[in-house]
Amino acid sequence: MSPPPHPAGETPHARALGRAYFAVQAAGGATWWLLVFTGERVRQATLGGLDPVLVFALDLPLFVLASPLAAAGVRWALWLATGWTVLVALLMVGYATVTGLAGWGALCMLAAGGGSVLAATLIRTGGLPSAVLFSGPFAFRTARPAGSGAHLGRTAGQIVLFWGVFLAVIPAVIAAVERRWQLAVEVPAAVRGIGLVLLVGASALGLCSAAVMSRLGAGTPLPSAMPARLVTRGPYRWVRNPMAVAGIAQGVGVGLLLGSWLVVGYAVCGSLFWHVLIRPREEQDLLERFGEPYRAYRGRVRVWLPIRRRGGASG
Repeated sequence: MSPPPHPAGETPHARALGRAYFAVQAAGGATWWLLVFTGERVRQATLGGLDPVLVFALDLPLFVLASPLAAAGVRWALWLATGWTVLVALLMVGYATVTGLAGWGALCMLAAGGGSVLAATLIRTGGLPSAVLFSGPFAFRTARPAGSGAHLGRTAGQIVLFWGVFLAVIPAVIAAVERRWQLAVEVPAAVRGIGLVLLVGASALGLCSAAVMSRLGAGTPLPSAMPARLVTRGPYRWVRNPMAVAGIAQGVGVGLLLGSWLVVGYAVCGSLFWHVLIRPREEQDLLERFGEPYRAYRGRVRVWLPIRRRGGASG
Protein backbone atom coordinates (compact mmCIF):
# COMPACT_ATOMS: atom_id res chain seq x y z
CA MET A 1 0.00 0.00 0.00
CA SER A 2 1.53 3.33 -1.03
CA PRO A 3 2.12 6.02 1.65
CA PRO A 4 -0.27 8.97 1.74
CA PRO A 5 0.78 11.95 -0.33
CA HIS A 6 2.35 14.93 1.36
CA PRO A 7 0.10 17.96 1.92
CA ALA A 8 0.28 20.68 -0.71
CA GLY A 9 3.65 22.39 -0.66
CA GLU A 10 5.34 19.85 1.62
CA THR A 11 8.35 17.83 0.56
CA PRO A 12 10.00 14.81 2.20
CA HIS A 13 12.76 15.64 4.69
CA ALA A 14 12.09 19.40 4.42
CA ARG A 15 12.15 19.96 8.17
CA ALA A 16 15.34 17.95 8.56
CA LEU A 17 16.94 20.04 5.81
CA GLY A 18 15.91 23.25 7.58
CA ARG A 19 17.40 22.08 10.87
CA ALA A 20 20.57 21.01 9.11
CA TYR A 21 20.90 24.52 7.70
CA PHE A 22 20.83 26.07 11.17
CA ALA A 23 23.46 23.60 12.35
CA VAL A 24 25.72 24.58 9.45
CA GLN A 25 24.98 28.25 10.11
CA ALA A 26 26.07 27.88 13.73
CA ALA A 27 29.35 26.29 12.69
CA GLY A 28 29.88 28.92 10.01
CA GLY A 29 29.19 31.76 12.45
CA ALA A 30 31.63 30.39 15.02
CA THR A 31 34.30 29.94 12.33
CA TRP A 32 33.75 33.46 11.04
CA TRP A 33 34.19 35.01 14.48
CA LEU A 34 37.39 33.02 14.99
CA LEU A 35 38.70 34.44 11.72
CA VAL A 36 37.61 37.96 12.68
CA PHE A 37 39.63 37.91 15.90
CA THR A 38 42.66 36.28 14.31
CA GLY A 39 42.79 37.99 10.91
CA GLU A 40 42.78 41.72 10.27
CA ARG A 41 41.83 41.30 6.61
CA VAL A 42 38.73 39.30 7.48
CA ARG A 43 37.70 41.88 10.09
CA GLN A 44 38.11 44.77 7.65
CA ALA A 45 36.33 42.98 4.81
CA THR A 46 33.33 41.93 6.87
CA LEU A 47 33.00 44.53 9.65
CA GLY A 48 34.74 47.62 8.29
CA GLY A 49 34.93 50.18 11.09
CA LEU A 50 32.46 48.42 13.42
CA ASP A 51 33.66 47.42 16.89
CA PRO A 52 34.10 43.62 16.72
CA VAL A 53 33.81 43.17 20.50
CA LEU A 54 30.45 44.95 20.68
CA VAL A 55 29.07 43.09 17.66
CA PHE A 56 30.35 39.79 19.05
CA ALA A 57 28.66 40.40 22.41
CA LEU A 58 25.31 40.61 20.62
CA ASP A 59 25.93 38.02 17.93
CA LEU A 60 27.16 35.24 20.20
CA PRO A 61 23.83 34.58 21.98
CA LEU A 62 21.51 35.69 19.19
CA PHE A 63 23.21 33.97 16.24
CA VAL A 64 26.02 31.58 17.14
CA LEU A 65 24.23 30.00 20.13
CA ALA A 66 20.64 30.42 18.98
CA SER A 67 21.28 28.67 15.65
CA PRO A 68 22.16 25.24 17.10
CA LEU A 69 19.15 25.50 19.41
CA ALA A 70 17.01 26.17 16.34
CA ALA A 71 18.59 23.12 14.71
CA ALA A 72 17.58 21.10 17.78
CA GLY A 73 13.95 22.14 17.35
CA VAL A 74 13.64 24.88 20.00
CA ARG A 75 10.91 27.14 18.61
CA TRP A 76 11.83 30.41 20.34
CA ALA A 77 15.45 29.98 19.24
CA LEU A 78 14.27 29.50 15.66
CA TRP A 79 12.49 32.86 15.64
CA LEU A 80 15.30 34.54 17.59
CA ALA A 81 18.05 33.37 15.25
CA THR A 82 16.02 34.14 12.12
CA GLY A 83 14.89 37.57 13.29
CA TRP A 84 18.37 38.60 14.42
CA THR A 85 19.97 37.41 11.20
CA VAL A 86 17.49 39.34 9.05
CA LEU A 87 17.94 42.47 11.21
CA VAL A 88 21.73 42.29 10.99
CA ALA A 89 21.52 41.72 7.23
CA LEU A 90 19.45 44.89 6.80
CA LEU A 91 21.76 46.91 9.05
CA MET A 92 24.87 45.64 7.25
CA VAL A 93 23.36 46.50 3.86
CA GLY A 94 22.72 50.04 5.08
CA TYR A 95 26.17 50.37 6.61
CA ALA A 96 27.98 49.04 3.52
CA THR A 97 25.92 51.23 1.18
CA VAL A 98 26.51 54.43 3.17
CA THR A 99 30.19 53.89 3.96
CA GLY A 100 31.39 51.65 1.14
CA LEU A 101 32.95 49.38 3.81
CA ALA A 102 32.25 45.79 4.94
CA GLY A 103 30.79 44.76 1.58
CA TRP A 104 31.64 41.14 2.14
CA GLY A 105 29.94 41.26 5.52
CA ALA A 106 26.78 42.69 3.98
CA LEU A 107 26.79 40.05 1.24
CA CYS A 108 27.34 37.18 3.68
CA MET A 109 24.61 38.42 6.00
CA LEU A 110 22.19 38.81 3.10
CA ALA A 111 22.84 35.18 2.20
CA ALA A 112 22.49 34.14 5.85
CA GLY A 113 19.27 36.13 6.25
CA GLY A 114 17.72 34.58 3.17
CA GLY A 115 18.90 31.13 4.18
CA SER A 116 17.49 31.53 7.69
CA VAL A 117 14.08 32.60 6.43
CA LEU A 118 14.01 29.70 3.97
CA ALA A 119 15.13 27.18 6.60
CA ALA A 120 12.63 28.50 9.16
CA THR A 121 9.88 28.14 6.55
CA LEU A 122 10.90 24.54 5.89
CA ILE A 123 10.87 23.74 9.60
CA ARG A 124 7.53 25.38 10.35
CA THR A 125 5.57 24.35 7.23
CA GLY A 126 7.41 21.30 5.95
CA GLY A 127 7.86 22.78 2.48
CA LEU A 128 8.11 25.86 0.34
CA PRO A 129 5.14 28.22 -0.09
CA SER A 130 5.04 27.84 -3.86
CA ALA A 131 1.24 28.03 -3.91
CA VAL A 132 1.45 31.68 -2.86
CA LEU A 133 3.23 32.50 -6.12
CA PHE A 134 0.27 31.28 -8.16
CA SER A 135 -2.64 32.90 -6.40
CA GLY A 136 -4.73 35.92 -7.26
CA PRO A 137 -3.73 37.48 -10.61
CA PHE A 138 -1.03 34.84 -11.12
CA ALA A 139 -3.29 31.79 -10.68
CA PHE A 140 -3.14 29.34 -13.59
CA ARG A 141 -5.82 30.16 -16.14
CA THR A 142 -6.21 29.31 -19.80
CA ALA A 143 -6.06 32.34 -22.08
CA ARG A 144 -9.37 33.61 -23.38
CA PRO A 145 -10.05 32.89 -27.06
CA ALA A 146 -8.55 35.58 -29.28
CA GLY A 147 -6.73 35.94 -32.56
CA SER A 148 -3.04 35.12 -32.85
CA GLY A 149 -2.30 38.83 -33.25
CA ALA A 150 -3.86 39.59 -29.87
CA HIS A 151 -1.85 36.85 -28.15
CA LEU A 152 1.35 38.03 -29.83
CA GLY A 153 0.62 41.59 -28.70
CA ARG A 154 0.10 40.55 -25.09
CA THR A 155 3.23 38.43 -25.18
CA ALA A 156 5.24 41.31 -26.60
CA GLY A 157 4.03 43.56 -23.79
CA GLN A 158 5.02 40.96 -21.20
CA ILE A 159 8.46 40.62 -22.76
CA VAL A 160 9.08 44.37 -22.68
CA LEU A 161 8.02 44.57 -19.03
CA PHE A 162 9.83 41.49 -17.73
CA TRP A 163 13.01 41.98 -19.72
CA GLY A 164 13.11 45.62 -18.70
CA VAL A 165 12.81 44.79 -15.02
CA PHE A 166 14.75 41.54 -14.72
CA LEU A 167 17.42 42.07 -17.39
CA ALA A 168 17.97 45.83 -17.16
CA VAL A 169 16.83 47.50 -13.93
CA ILE A 170 17.70 44.78 -11.40
CA PRO A 171 21.12 43.93 -12.93
CA ALA A 172 21.98 47.63 -13.08
CA VAL A 173 21.18 48.00 -9.37
CA ILE A 174 23.15 44.86 -8.48
CA ALA A 175 26.18 46.02 -10.46
CA ALA A 176 26.03 49.47 -8.80
CA VAL A 177 25.84 47.88 -5.34
CA GLU A 178 28.70 45.57 -6.24
CA ARG A 179 30.90 48.57 -7.05
CA ARG A 180 29.76 50.52 -3.98
CA TRP A 181 30.53 47.60 -1.69
CA GLN A 182 33.97 47.20 -3.32
CA LEU A 183 33.18 43.68 -4.51
CA ALA A 184 33.72 44.28 -8.23
CA VAL A 185 36.56 42.54 -10.08
CA GLU A 186 38.18 43.39 -13.37
CA VAL A 187 37.29 41.08 -16.23
CA PRO A 188 38.94 40.77 -19.66
CA ALA A 189 37.24 42.39 -22.63
CA ALA A 190 36.77 38.91 -24.11
CA VAL A 191 34.43 38.03 -21.22
CA ARG A 192 32.22 41.00 -22.03
CA GLY A 193 32.22 39.92 -25.68
CA ILE A 194 31.11 36.43 -24.71
CA GLY A 195 28.36 38.00 -22.62
CA LEU A 196 27.11 40.01 -25.58
CA VAL A 197 27.02 36.95 -27.84
CA LEU A 198 25.22 34.93 -25.17
CA LEU A 199 22.71 37.72 -24.56
CA VAL A 200 21.89 38.10 -28.25
CA GLY A 201 21.57 34.35 -28.83
CA ALA A 202 19.46 33.78 -25.72
CA SER A 203 17.21 36.73 -26.60
CA ALA A 204 16.64 35.27 -30.05
CA LEU A 205 15.68 31.94 -28.46
CA GLY A 206 13.32 33.70 -26.06
CA LEU A 207 11.60 35.68 -28.81
CA CYS A 208 11.24 32.62 -31.03
CA SER A 209 9.85 30.53 -28.17
CA ALA A 210 7.36 33.24 -27.19
CA ALA A 211 6.18 33.63 -30.78
CA VAL A 212 5.69 29.87 -31.18
CA MET A 213 3.78 29.66 -27.91
CA SER A 214 1.49 32.55 -28.82
CA ARG A 215 0.85 31.44 -32.40
CA LEU A 216 0.48 27.68 -31.89
CA GLY A 217 -0.63 27.57 -28.26
CA ALA A 218 -3.16 30.43 -28.37
CA GLY A 219 -1.86 31.92 -25.13
CA THR A 220 0.96 33.79 -23.42
CA PRO A 221 3.85 32.88 -21.09
CA LEU A 222 2.03 34.27 -18.02
CA PRO A 223 0.16 31.79 -15.77
CA SER A 224 -2.92 34.03 -15.94
CA ALA A 225 -3.18 33.47 -19.72
CA MET A 226 -1.72 30.03 -20.33
CA PRO A 227 -1.77 28.45 -23.81
CA ALA A 228 -4.96 26.61 -24.71
CA ARG A 229 -3.09 24.04 -26.82
CA LEU A 230 -0.03 21.96 -26.01
CA VAL A 231 3.00 23.27 -27.90
CA THR A 232 5.68 20.74 -28.85
CA ARG A 233 7.11 22.35 -31.98
CA GLY A 234 9.87 24.87 -32.59
CA PRO A 235 12.25 25.19 -29.62
CA TYR A 236 9.81 23.13 -27.55
CA ARG A 237 10.94 20.07 -29.50
CA TRP A 238 14.26 20.21 -27.65
CA VAL A 239 13.56 21.49 -24.13
CA ARG A 240 10.31 21.71 -22.21
CA ASN A 241 10.61 25.39 -21.33
CA PRO A 242 12.95 27.14 -23.74
CA MET A 243 11.82 30.54 -22.43
CA ALA A 244 13.20 29.70 -18.99
CA VAL A 245 16.45 28.48 -20.55
CA ALA A 246 16.64 31.69 -22.57
CA GLY A 247 15.90 33.86 -19.52
CA ILE A 248 18.64 32.30 -17.39
CA ALA A 249 21.13 32.51 -20.27
CA GLN A 250 20.16 36.15 -20.81
CA GLY A 251 20.83 36.90 -17.15
CA VAL A 252 24.25 35.27 -17.32
CA GLY A 253 24.96 37.16 -20.54
CA VAL A 254 24.04 40.48 -18.93
CA GLY A 255 26.30 39.66 -15.98
CA LEU A 256 29.25 38.88 -18.22
CA LEU A 257 28.57 41.96 -20.33
CA LEU A 258 28.57 44.16 -17.22
CA GLY A 259 31.58 42.33 -15.79
CA SER A 260 29.53 41.61 -12.67
CA TRP A 261 29.90 38.27 -10.93
CA LEU A 262 27.00 39.16 -8.64
CA VAL A 263 24.67 39.55 -11.62
CA VAL A 264 25.79 36.12 -12.85
CA GLY A 265 24.99 34.79 -9.37
CA TYR A 266 21.60 36.49 -9.55
CA ALA A 267 20.88 34.62 -12.80
CA VAL A 268 21.95 31.29 -11.26
CA CYS A 269 19.70 31.92 -8.24
CA GLY A 270 16.90 32.69 -10.69
CA SER A 271 17.37 29.30 -12.32
CA LEU A 272 17.13 27.56 -8.94
CA PHE A 273 14.03 29.58 -8.05
CA TRP A 274 12.34 28.62 -11.31
CA HIS A 275 13.37 24.96 -11.14
CA VAL A 276 12.34 24.39 -7.51
CA LEU A 277 9.29 26.63 -7.08
CA ILE A 278 7.78 27.43 -10.46
CA ARG A 279 8.46 24.42 -12.70
CA PRO A 280 6.69 21.75 -10.58
CA ARG A 281 3.50 23.81 -10.32
CA GLU A 282 3.55 24.74 -13.98
CA GLU A 283 4.08 21.17 -15.12
CA GLN A 284 1.38 19.87 -12.78
CA ASP A 285 -1.04 22.35 -14.36
CA LEU A 286 -0.03 21.24 -17.85
CA LEU A 287 -0.51 17.60 -16.89
CA GLU A 288 -3.98 18.30 -15.51
CA ARG A 289 -5.04 20.22 -18.62
CA PHE A 290 -3.46 18.11 -21.38
CA GLY A 291 -3.22 14.69 -19.74
CA GLU A 292 -1.50 11.85 -21.57
CA PRO A 293 -0.15 13.92 -24.50
CA TYR A 294 1.77 16.08 -22.04
CA ARG A 295 2.90 13.05 -20.04
CA ALA A 296 4.32 11.52 -23.22
CA TYR A 297 5.95 14.82 -24.18
CA ARG A 298 7.51 15.13 -20.72
CA GLY A 299 8.86 11.62 -21.12
CA ARG A 300 10.58 12.51 -24.41
CA VAL A 301 11.98 15.98 -23.74
CA ARG A 302 14.19 17.16 -20.91
CA VAL A 303 13.79 20.31 -18.83
CA TRP A 304 17.15 21.98 -19.49
CA LEU A 305 19.28 19.97 -21.88
CA PRO A 306 18.32 19.64 -25.57
CA ILE A 307 18.73 15.87 -25.55
CA ARG A 308 15.94 13.59 -26.72
CA ARG A 309 15.10 10.83 -24.27
CA ARG A 310 14.90 7.14 -25.01
CA GLY A 311 11.95 5.56 -23.34
CA GLY A 312 9.38 7.30 -21.24
CA ALA A 313 11.14 8.51 -18.09
CA SER A 314 10.04 11.93 -16.94
CA GLY A 315 11.95 14.70 -15.17
